[in-house]
Amino acid sequence: MERLGVTHVFGMPGAHILPVYDSLYDSQLMTVLVKHEQGAAFMAGGYARATGKIAACITTAGPGATNLVTGIANAYADKQPVLVITGETSTQFFGKGGLQESSGEGGSIDQVTLFAGITRYHKLIERTDYLPTVLNQAAKHLLSRTPGPVVLSFPHNVQKEMVDASLLDRISFAPMNGDCVIAEPYLDKSVELLRAAKRPLIVAGYGCIHSGAQEHLRRISERLNIPVASSLKAKGALDERSPLALGSLGVTSGGHAMRYLEQEADLVLVLGAGFNERTSYVWDRNLLAGKKLIQVDISAQQLEKVFCADLAIQADASAYLRALDSALEALPAKKPVDVAAFIAAAQAQADAAGETIFNRQFDHVRAFYAWLEHKFPDGLAMFDDNIVFAQNFYRVSAQDRYYPNTGISSLGHAVPAAIGAGCAIGQPLFAVIGDGGFQMCAMEIMTAVNYAIPLNIVLFNNSTMGLIRKNQHHLYRDRFIDCDFTNPDYGLLAQSFGIRHCRVENEEDLAKLEAIDFRRGINLIEVALDQDAYPNYSSRR
Repeated sequence: MERLGVTHVFGMPGAHILPVYDSLYDSQLMTVLVKHEQGAAFMAGGYARATGKIAACITTAGPGATNLVTGIANAYADKQPVLVITGETSTQFFGKGGLQESSGEGGSIDQVTLFAGITRYHKLIERTDYLPTVLNQAAKHLLSRTPGPVVLSFPHNVQKEMVDASLLDRISFAPMNGDCVIAEPYLDKSVELLRAAKRPLIVAGYGCIHSGAQEHLRRISERLNIPVASSLKAKGALDERSPLALGSLGVTSGGHAMRYLEQEADLVLVLGAGFNERTSYVWDRNLLAGKKLIQVDISAQQLEKVFCADLAIQADASAYLRALDSALEALPAKKPVDVAAFIAAAQAQADAAGETIFNRQFDHVRAFYAWLEHKFPDGLAMFDDNIVFAQNFYRVSAQDRYYPNTGISSLGHAVPAAIGAGCAIGQPLFAVIGDGGFQMCAMEIMTAVNYAIPLNIVLFNNSTMGLIRKNQHHLYRDRFIDCDFTNPDYGLLAQSFGIRHCRVENEEDLAKLEAIDFRRGINLIEVALDQDAYPNYSSRR
């Protein structure tokens, strides 16, 4: 783990993993004791997402490992390099019904098979003689250009065996990040399509952020006057305060980017975006009808997965944009586009048609995000489970880091993920979450308290599972079932954690936030919402 660059290990000890924990005692790694193993997986995912580095979590056998599943599935969907170490009962007990045995023998849980569909590589290590081969495979997948979780399970007796440290010299720790060369015909065809286009549009996906392509994206956008829309996960790939930024695509957005895509664009350059359900408006075939499409993605599986492309290029977004930037030197700029005027007109259309997503009941939420923009001009980091508010109200700048809850979109993700990131980054850190998801992970606040990790939790309180209640209102004739609940007194809850609490019910209450130290303390900011206030959008389902 040290040679892989791991610095923190999130987890919880148990009897079957104590030999590993004992060796961690003398290591340079910092261990972080969580309150639930799912929190360990989310923290590791948050650390990996914020840093781009390999993260690690560790648990005991049986329930320790099974509690990781949701967090590891999330890391798998988000292609995060997370190394998972789990314990196992000693091999001499396999098949005999040992305590928490999960070897898959004798009717026991098969722990390795459990992780098979949500890892890049998984192995139960029953002997040490092939450890170099196993660790080489693990490192290869963790250091890949498209990484994912790796699970290594060690039986208790195997953990106690002595191995020669020189075996590490037989393992390659070199990252597999060399730039690919973009074939000349692909560049020529790209230039040809861009030259012929009158109103090109760039759709930036997470591949732009993952590959560090933001500066090249900005250069090409500004030099050629090409507007940029983004997927939700790539919000901020182009500074959203830029005059060429259209905002993000998606069913939960205000629709400005979608309207431009449908009504104006004649060529769409898609960079590292997979056109998932949200971005494609539930795979709307009309979205790209009559338009030329260039799609660039590092993963061949993403190319033309949803829409046929006129030009499909398997490449890293940053490498492609660098090469394209040089190839476009002689191409004249396109006619300037007044994006602000287009957005204003589109908003007026939506207002007139009654298609505005938010009514006046959400004015204090809109004002809160405007306050954040003003308060943190140098940027902040935000892990967001709520998504719909920030997507519409918050303009992600080049200094911000925005991490929406994508992956498998698990409730209870934002708080532990932000804690994991807080172990490595120094920006003001926010976890945005609803009251339903909050109660799945509230205990991890004490992890932040125990390790003095600064954190600001923005809790939207409407005493309901908001999305479920919205759907039951719009689609099921107000037949509300299992969505409403009674909340605790969050002021008292914060007091019990020893953290600060502030409740915001209206725009005037925002003045209370000025007294809060957002950079060093741990704060719970409770934003009250009306239970019957629903965002006006359709999931098209």
